[in-house]
Amino acid sequence: MVTSVNLPDAGELDAMMAAVDQLPFIVAVCEGPDLLLVACNAATRAVLPGRDILGRPIREVIADLAGQQYVDAYHEVYRTGEPVIGRQWRTHIEQPDGSVLEMFATFTIVPWLDADGGRRGVIGAGFDVTELARTRLAAEAEADRLRRRYEQSRDVINALQRELLPAGLPVLPGLQVAASYLLADADTAAGGDWFDVVARPDGRVALVVGDVVGHGVTASGVMGQLRAVLQERLDAGAGISEALAAADRFAGRVRAAYAATVCLAVLDAGTGELSYCTAGHPAPLLIPAGRDARYLPGTWGVPLGTGGTFPVRTERLAEGDLLLLYTDGILERPGNGRDGTLDSAVELAHVAADAAAGRALRDPETAAERVCTQTLELLVRAGGHADDITLLAAQRVPAVPELTIDLPAEAAALRGVRSRLAAWLAEVGAAEHDVFALQHAVGELTTNAIEHGYEFGRDVVEIRAGLDRTGTVEVTVTDHGGWQVPQRQPARGRGLALTAQLVRSLRVEPGADGTVVTVRHPLARPARLLVRFDEAAVVVPHATELTIAELPGGVEARVRLDGPVDAASAQQVRQELLRRSRGGTVPMTVDLSGVSHLASAGVSALHQVAESHHDEKAPLVLVAATGSPAQRILDLVGLPSSTG
Repeated sequence: MVTSVNLPDAGELDAMMAAVDQLPFIVAVCEGPDLLLVACNAATRAVLPGRDILGRPIREVIADLAGQQYVDAYHEVYRTGEPVIGRQWRTHIEQPDGSVLEMFATFTIVPWLDADGGRRGVIGAGFDVTELARTRLAAEAEADRLRRRYEQSRDVINALQRELLPAGLPVLPGLQVAASYLLADADTAAGGDWFDVVARPDGRVALVVGDVVGHGVTASGVMGQLRAVLQERLDAGAGISEALAAADRFAGRVRAAYAATVCLAVLDAGTGELSYCTAGHPAPLLIPAGRDARYLPGTWGVPLGTGGTFPVRTERLAEGDLLLLYTDGILERPGNGRDGTLDSAVELAHVAADAAAGRALRDPETAAERVCTQTLELLVRAGGHADDITLLAAQRVPAVPELTIDLPAEAAALRGVRSRLAAWLAEVGAAEHDVFALQHAVGELTTNAIEHGYEFGRDVVEIRAGLDRTGTVEVTVTDHGGWQVPQRQPARGRGLALTAQLVRSLRVEPGADGTVVTVRHPLARPARLLVRFDEAAVVVPHATELTIAELPGGVEARVRLDGPVDAASAQQVRQELLRRSRGGTVPMTVDLSGVSHLASAGVSALHQVAESHHDEKAPLVLVAATGSPAQRILDLVGLPSSTG
């Protein structure tokens, strides 16, 4: 029996194609070995506006996605005939106006077969799941209780790793350093990976990445001891071979340290001279500025405790060159195995080079940070990882010149000092917590200098800041007046005491022609110690000018402050709060969560307002978000506040 089939006529075919064009998901059809894009629908064109799409190779159409693994996925499907599936991949797409659109995509790429079963091309279909992904990320950020429950299931791992690994990385002149440590994907016990960065007395910096055999509390404990041995020897000025020999002797006495591997490199950021040894460990990856990445030759050093020597090789890094040290967890991911180590090494070099050059995801980080974060994300998100992964990157960069500020002795100039200091610290590479401490300390010292009398005809305050080779910022604030007690205000005189709590050291040197105050504070950037590769921090911008807003509160006065509360705005704050609380006779709640800078003058104003609320029926309640600038200062000065 023969069944007849009525083929659609031209009109029906056009209607069918119009229906396909209305499909609410992305469709891209590619043909031939060059994968020419021969068909797509409206949803696809909307994602790629302003592009010449049809008849061009997919590699050209989405060239801006080349470092994000999409182009490779299309060609892999055509080569192997096996489909590729991606779920909620974070993607950056360049727009016609030069901006970058971030979206999340879930997709499937399958082979396109002709009537004879031959491979004709590839078909990709995907959904824009950006809202779903962002909802998921927001829910994770808000559901802190659920995240804590998950972390508690591995409390031993987290506690051990955070205690035994460096709390932070030094911020050094001429060098940008970053590190990431990712715990194993499986629920294994604590691993034995570690990293360290040691600023040596001779001005050079030692970079260390190591791996103890096995998992569990024993492996982590031995890791901590090996790290301590190497750190002590390097800090004392020992050379590479001498430091590794000390660790080798320790491994010979402690069974659990046997066969631990280490890569130890010592770099002079000024000259670029690099010495290194690979003691049974994978060789460093060098990513030169503007050239292909390459692995440095191994030195044929042996694992610790196995009875060998530790030869040292030398290289020279040019300005802009980046060095990556890593553990083998990044190579031995599921699906790669030891037989695929070479392919994994090539993939690591390719992905790390793309991240360093900014060709992958467009995150606003330094090249060293991108290599440590994006390399993890791009390599791990497809197949996961079975072992802990450690990455340590260091890039030679131009040293930042000393900061010089000469300002008039006027309170209005204080905010300009804070912004210029913050910009300089950001250029140096300081983290938010150090910027906070130095901004407040220098603000207090500058306020004191401005309040001095200028008996010598020089009403200028001089501020100098520099970063030394050990990673310590030294700031001097110089005035040219004789000390005069300013008009007495309740609860003033806290500036120097507050400064001393914020920085490592404070020195005041009064002289015949003025006073020089010097603060010293070491800078450190936190390393990323991750349970998942997609953990992220939320950055909340601060207001630059003070605003005072009254909130609904019934019989209670409720006020929110946003911006800086310093010597220039403290009097306004005091007057407004007293006015709105009717001189302290009405209960008042003041929300300080949006305060970006709380100087001692602001603390004084709050004390005065608090003293006016002497009636228990009209209390003053100060509220500050946990970890906010205001909450940190209120804790330092002992002014009661709530985090509700």
